[in-house]
Amino acid sequence: MKTFLINKLYMILGVALLMMSCEKDEMRAILNPEARPEVALSSPAIVLYRDEANNEVLTISWQKPDYGFQAGAAYSILFDRKGGDFSKAVAIATGTQLKKSFTAAELNPILLQLGLVAGSAADLDIKVQAKLGEATVLVSPLATLQATPYLDKLDLSTPWGIVGSAAVNGWDGPDMPFYQTDKENIVVAYVTLATGDIKFRKDNKWDLNYGDDGANGTLEVGGANIAVKAGTYKITLDLNALTYTITKYAWGLVGSATPNGWDGPDVPLTYDPSSDQWRAVVTLKEGELKIRQNGDWAVNYGGANGTLELGGGNIAVTPGTYLVSVNFAKGTYTVEKIDVWGVAGSAAPNGWDGPDAKFRPDFANDGVWILDRVTLKAGEIKFRQNDKWDVNYGDDGADGILEAAGANIVVVAGTYGITLDFSNPGAPTYKITKK
Repeated sequence: MKTFLINKLYMILGVALLMMSCEKDEMRAILNPEARPEVALSSPAIVLYRDEANNEVLTISWQKPDYGFQAGAAYSILFDRKGGDFSKAVAIATGTQLKKSFTAAELNPILLQLGLVAGSAADLDIKVQAKLGEATVLVSPLATLQATPYLDKLDLSTPWGIVGSAAVNGWDGPDMPFYQTDKENIVVAYVTLATGDIKFRKDNKWDLNYGDDGANGTLEVGGANIAVKAGTYKITLDLNALTYTITKYAWGLVGSATPNGWDGPDVPLTYDPSSDQWRAVVTLKEGELKIRQNGDWAVNYGGANGTLELGGGNIAVTPGTYLVSVNFAKGTYTVEKIDVWGVAGSAAPNGWDGPDAKFRPDFANDGVWILDRVTLKAGEIKFRQNDKWDVNYGDDGADGILEAAGANIVVVAGTYGITLDFSNPGAPTYKITKK
């Protein structure tokens, strides 16, 4: 009897396995490998403009193929230069969605990443990839798009700079930079100087330099050093008239939401030449803020809905860490939440618990963060986001390459500048330079 039951059980199992095998064979039989997505573009050619960054410029869509059975595909859009092999394609996942609309601000960095030149039209190949499980990937025929990106960062650089005992890097440089203005051969610098002397020179060299023999605002080639007192200034160099002006000049944030309240000192805004804006990364409380010049109320701005108004109303904010950007040329401002990197550790100013010494974004280089100056003790450090350990990096190989949750980094006591570079997400790096 026992033998009979065992044999019957084997028969049942055999039939079940056979049925499962048949189902798999049937699944393979009805899966149509030609059931590829067909790509449709809302326009065959687009020109992107920086002033229209938030406008939708392109929609890529496709119909769900008839796979012959109920399939939950995961879709991705792949972009490559015309004629490319897609080995260096930019991939945008859409999940189960059958279309994706792009604003100019979303599409422009994709074009630049592929090597397109701002202001010049170039052709792209686009395809949609449908993934059904790990082994099955179906790819659409190519669609072609002609696209013209815009320069998403300004280049206001000039060959002119400020050098001297009052400058950050002394007489040896590198010099503090001047930037272009809307007037030819009139350049401007926004600098914080120590008490001492300065001169103006070209290309970080002494071949062409200007001083002021009469201390009267007139420039002479190879002239006398210009004496300055400690402070934050706007220096304007007129290379047409060979004159210069040095004016006290700073912008800052003040208010109940700022760390020092309405009495200040103000949170300083820093000039960003890549966007011609004044910017700061700041942790704010529940409250209000305004933007003012030189730490007093003679010139101040408020506003609402991103529009600046001279002497306008207070700007209400909620608690958080923000990137505040002020564009005086356009009369606008933004207050955007941002994740901020910091240094924690036994060597850091506030130990492992923080608050961390904070980095600032390098606005001219996406993914790069800079800590200009920090004094460390002998010990260990790591880099983490938002004063928390949820996202942190160390260095397992002590080779300058960062690993997520990697080993502590050993440092000796000293004052340093630190740069984090996440521009290559696959191999982020860091550099620690003694000051």
